[in-house]
Amino acid sequence: MKDFAFGKENYLLIAIAVVLVIIGFVLMSGGGAPDETSFNPAIFSARRIVVAPIVTVIGFALVIVGILRKPKEIPDNEVVNVVETRVSRKTGKK
Repeated sequence: MKDFAFGKENYLLIAIAVVLVIIGFVLMSGGGAPDETSFNPAIFSARRIVVAPIVTVIGFALVIVGILRKPKEIPDNEVVNVVETRVSRKTGKK
């Protein structure tokens, strides 16, 4: 087992946040004009100017929460058991 900077919950929150940010950017895309001289009013749809930015900001906020959230503490007796297991595996003693 490797020591990571974040706990499992932190990585899960960050992954969900990245998916939300991607969804927000996908919702913002599209609505372009078919040629240079025409105008497409679809660029001002509620999905592009209201929903997508809200989803994106929620995603970025969730990234911050995922980074700042403190991982759960492991009780001392479990830490001792993990250390003893690692030592016994290296030395071959139980």
